[in-house]
Amino acid sequence: MADVEEILKTARERARQSGLPYAGALTPREAFGLWQQVKGAQLVDVRTKAEFDWVGRVPGAIEIEFSLYPGNVRNPGFLAQLEGVADKHAPVMFLCRSGGRSHHAATLATQAGYSECYNVLEGFEGDRDTNGHRKTMGGWCAAGLPWVQG
Repeated sequence: MADVEEILKTARERARQSGLPYAGALTPREAFGLWQQVKGAQLVDVRTKAEFDWVGRVPGAIEIEFSLYPGNVRNPGFLAQLEGVADKHAPVMFLCRSGGRSHHAATLATQAGYSECYNVLEGFEGDRDTNGHRKTMGGWCAAGLPWVQG
């Protein structure tokens, strides 16, 4: 597993190069390493309950919907729910299907005073492959990281 300082340096450099408004961007493997090695680090899965139930979940991750299903309306209780489970000064890594909602969650949390927010690039399922399927190209699942069917 990569060294924590090297993971953080790389993630912060990605954020700087891309002009991201939060601390950094992590690959799924980097996020898993950070989650395992840093006391107080949290992995927050921001997908919908339907996605947790039907697509799969990461054991031990905190599940807080960023957008509600159906309708894709932003969860008005997102920040209040986050405040109940995450330290504002510890790494908080946000995961969604492919990296979009988690980007917005990391941005919102940073604006709310969380100093160590990270987006998990590629998300849980990654991009679609040539057959239109996810979970084979990029993402948490394709990286062989722990997950269970919902």
